[in-house]
Amino acid sequence: MTRLFDFFFSFIGLFILSPILILLFVIGLIENGSPLFKQYRVGKNQKLFLLIKFRTMQRGTRSVATHLINPSMITPFGYFLRNTKLDELPQLYNVLIGNMSLVGPRPCLSNQEELISERKKKGVFYVRPGITGLAQISGVNMKTPALLAETDLEMIIKMNSYFYFYYIFKTIILIFKK
Repeated sequence: MTRLFDFFFSFIGLFILSPILILLFVIGLIENGSPLFKQYRVGKNQKLFLLIKFRTMQRGTRSVATHLINPSMITPFGYFLRNTKLDELPQLYNVLIGNMSLVGPRPCLSNQEELISERKKKGVFYVRPGITGLAQISGVNMKTPALLAETDLEMIIKMNSYFYFYYIFKTIILIFKK
């Protein structure tokens, strides 16, 4: 059922938001010549997939977790995209093709060994990664791998249609509060 929701909502989202996506793409193109950022992430069953986002950092920034990068690498437009979470919109394509879900654990990099180990112990990799979830609405991030894996597991255990929509709506509310 979740996959059906994911497909439907990502398709509708891409269609409705296409003018905004095009505008953000053009602004990113003007700012740095490369508006999209593509990076391999660890997905379901630990298979790598190509995640797509709007670029928020200068080209050539090393491929590590965001909290390990010097904030000066974030472009001026990138600050706006991050603060509004608009940098995540291209991931609707990842949801549409089935690499991701709207709700699930955030996909990590293959070099985040501690997080991968913690998630492996908890069985988190048996589900599709997502754009949002319990960790995102709770303020838990990749700086605390053990807590993140535990929070991901809690979300997976409780996941049903109610929580699927709850996490999406709670995320939207949090974005608008910023």
